[in-house]
Amino acid sequence: MEEGGLATGGRSAAATGAWICFEDEAGQGLRPPRARTWGRRGQTPVVHVRGGGTGHVSIAGMVCYKLGERSRLIYRLHLFRGRKDESKSFAWTDYRDLIIAAHRQLDAPIVLVWDNLGRHLVPGMKAFAAEHAEWLTIFQLPSYAPDLNPAEGIWSLLKRGVLANLVLAGLPPLVRIVKRGLKKIQYRPHLIDGCLARDRSDLDLHQHEPTRLHELKISSFQQPAG
Repeated sequence: MEEGGLATGGRSAAATGAWICFEDEAGQGLRPPRARTWGRRGQTPVVHVRGGGTGHVSIAGMVCYKLGERSRLIYRLHLFRGRKDESKSFAWTDYRDLIIAAHRQLDAPIVLVWDNLGRHLVPGMKAFAAEHAEWLTIFQLPSYAPDLNPAEGIWSLLKRGVLANLVLAGLPPLVRIVKRGLKKIQYRPHLIDGCLARDRSDLDLHQHEPTRLHELKISSFQQPAG
């Protein structure tokens, strides 16, 4: 997206005191993710779940990194109960509100990196980014590149952890379990740090020319330990 550069002259996010935030979405219904578990030798464990139900919980989350600061996870939930008058997923205004909440919590400029989801590209979002260019810079990931987004690792932790093989009777307990799992990750920043693969553990965002598209450059930045 071309809402404006992080800084002129090739300055990095670290030089401007900005947080680098990766955003992504995930969803979970009443059918639990399957994961490895213990069982008697020769007897495959079987988990019985409800066959009906169309509701699900959507999660929009941002993992935020800054040199010398504890890594953060900021998220919002959207509950769909299967009713005709309900939206099944987030609107662009929900993403806008998530960005605003992250800016208030981090109290610093934000470099936001996300994918090409349609609601990320609507005119309203572009206008919002342009209006707040003094503290918000947006970069788009290449298409079909989930391995470049550390937020994907959060969903893996969640689905291999508290949600694995879990049997629930309805959406309210699912919401409680999702919030509990995300809160545990929030209080364990080393898990958020671990979602950054070693070969992209330092991110430097540059705009070499004002008229060119932004470039996401992988360099030799080192994430602080612990």
